[in-house]
Amino acid sequence: MARSDVQLMMDVKAGDDESFDLLLRKYRSPLVNFLGRMVHDRATAEDLAQEVFLRVYRARKQYTPSAKFTTWLFRIATNLALNSVRDHRHQRMEVSIDAPKNDEDESLPRELPARGMRIDERMIERDRTEFIRRAVLALPEKQRAAVVLHKYEDLEYAEIANVLECSESALKSLLFRAYESLRVQLAPMIATQPVATPAGKGRQA
Repeated sequence: MARSDVQLMMDVKAGDDESFDLLLRKYRSPLVNFLGRMVHDRATAEDLAQEVFLRVYRARKQYTPSAKFTTWLFRIATNLALNSVRDHRHQRMEVSIDAPKNDEDESLPRELPARGMRIDERMIERDRTEFIRRAVLALPEKQRAAVVLHKYEDLEYAEIANVLECSESALKSLLFRAYESLRVQLAPMIATQPVATPAGKGRQA
């Protein structure tokens, strides 16, 4: 029977380093993806993920299963990401819509287009994903963290509130403001998005 994350962490606390390796392999990619969406830099996300696991290991003796392991893990990651964004705010440059794009920039994972799409549809989908990505990046740091945890990590309100160390009502207010801002920012894209019609079928009245 597979051990739960909490049991693995309790085994780490007892001195089992192999259990720590299992947790690292399980959560390294999700953490890098989350941190990438927060800091918009792949190398920084990799460094921060390493720091998260270093802090987890250092805190192993004090670990108590008072919350889900993922809640504790993402709280550490979120705090490090927010600190990184604030520390490097003066170095951040606005992303120009005319700036050349690096196809190898994987700092924020993109959604892959569905197979069978035409080249023009792929380009539209890529532009749509990039537009959404920039809108999320433009949010204030804490709103961005709430949206990424809610939308991309699929955490529940109680977990996100625990991660951000706020009440659920405060979290809902935070998410409401964030999604309202995104709705305004993404309105032009939604307004110009073509309506897809299934192949071989006409429009229904």
